[in-house]
Amino acid sequence: MHAPAEAAAAEGSSVAGRRWRRQRQRWALRTCFGRPAGWPLPAPSCRVPLGVCWSVFLGWVWLDILEVPDENAVPYYNFGVVAFGLSAVIELLGEPFWVLAQVHLFVRLKVIAESLSIICKCFLTVILVVTYPHWGLYIFSLAQLLYTSVLVLCYIMYFMMFLGSPEATKKSFPVTRMISVLPNFGQDEEFVNWEEAKLTWSFFKQSFLKQVLTEGERYVMTFLNVLNFGDQGVYDIVNNLGSLTARFIFLPIEESFYVYFAKVLERGKDTRFQKQDDISMAAAVLESLLKLVLLIGLTITVFGYAYSQLALDLYGGSMLSLGSGPSLLRCYSLYVLLLAVNGVTECFTFASMCKEEVDRYNFVMLALSLVFLCMSYFLTYWQGSIGFIFANCFNMGIRIAHSIRYIHNYFAQTPYKPLKGLLISPLLLVVYVICGVAMGFSEVFLCCDKGWLARLIHVAVGALCFTATLATIFFTETKLIHFVKKHILSRYTKEVLK
Repeated sequence: MHAPAEAAAAEGSSVAGRRWRRQRQRWALRTCFGRPAGWPLPAPSCRVPLGVCWSVFLGWVWLDILEVPDENAVPYYNFGVVAFGLSAVIELLGEPFWVLAQVHLFVRLKVIAESLSIICKCFLTVILVVTYPHWGLYIFSLAQLLYTSVLVLCYIMYFMMFLGSPEATKKSFPVTRMISVLPNFGQDEEFVNWEEAKLTWSFFKQSFLKQVLTEGERYVMTFLNVLNFGDQGVYDIVNNLGSLTARFIFLPIEESFYVYFAKVLERGKDTRFQKQDDISMAAAVLESLLKLVLLIGLTITVFGYAYSQLALDLYGGSMLSLGSGPSLLRCYSLYVLLLAVNGVTECFTFASMCKEEVDRYNFVMLALSLVFLCMSYFLTYWQGSIGFIFANCFNMGIRIAHSIRYIHNYFAQTPYKPLKGLLISPLLLVVYVICGVAMGFSEVFLCCDKGWLARLIHVAVGALCFTATLATIFFTETKLIHFVKKHILSRYTKEVLK
């Protein structure tokens, strides 16, 4: 919690410099641990070579062991595998700068870097699809390489200008030169800090298991061939559409408030022996966050169920809207609700767990991973691609239950009850039910083969229901409205105005 001040004072001597390097490694561990996916390794000297090794190994698996699509149907598949492996290595090169930006809450840098890289990727994809449609996977592979290259360059260029500047000096920024971010082992320093190596290994196991739980259905699809390529394509389209809110709304919230909780709370320390003002503030923020993501998730679930068919019809025509696509997207709407709640509960859990608790949780996740993979396999044979979403819902439900239990025990010795954020007012619940029924009837009678006028009326019904829902939230959840204005809107407004 006091790392920036310690590191700023450390620049003057070699002993303090070593302390800064060790503290920087701890920052990397803490920050990467909170990411949905990533390698929490202690230094880029380890991360990049291991990334190269894994890219080569997995590239060999994908090209020589797994089923390779027909060259005529999917051209340039080999190039695509190599390009995506290379893009992963490029992204690892920028990871230390991402950690610095994350720890010091450089929200504006993150928004600009990711927005610019996504715009460049989309722009190149559109140009190549229109100009050279026969290039196939060349297009998306080159776009991915451009995305990672622009992203890393944005971070590197920013810190090249920022480090050593008057602004950095004024803020007592703990890094003064670009070379400080690179691996640097002195003669009197041990090559491996075993205490941090054990913590890193613990985080690595947790990250690996979390990756299985997050992307497990893709491994089942890839290695066991439970779906043909056509069904996999429909599932990927629905998954990409359904996860937009998770990527653009929930993920930034989780990442930002993970850093907040990690700084406010002392990891692994009983609440009775921490500053009570910090505990009170963390409980209030957690309660409001849970309420916020719960309402966003409920809104997506209710409205997504009634507008899944229309969304797919507009996106891909009858090929998507008349098959299994609408059912998949409706189920995914429910999954988004669970995803939203799980993101915040795990965000708090991981920010406050000590090493021993992380190790215990790893065993839980190992058992859950095996159950999840088995359920994905059998539910897919029983229900087709919808089985993957059912398995994901089960997975999220178990993880939410574990995190809720942890949060309840964490605040058991305090008067604070942040889990009340999972309760909404009865009036708002009634409004959700009425809106869901009204939009359900609207979908049956007006969508999607009744013409454009019927579709517009269906959209108008949804707009009225959405307005009624927002009005009810505004009048019943005044505490949440105040939290959003104070902690979210004001913060991002300040960042934009800087």
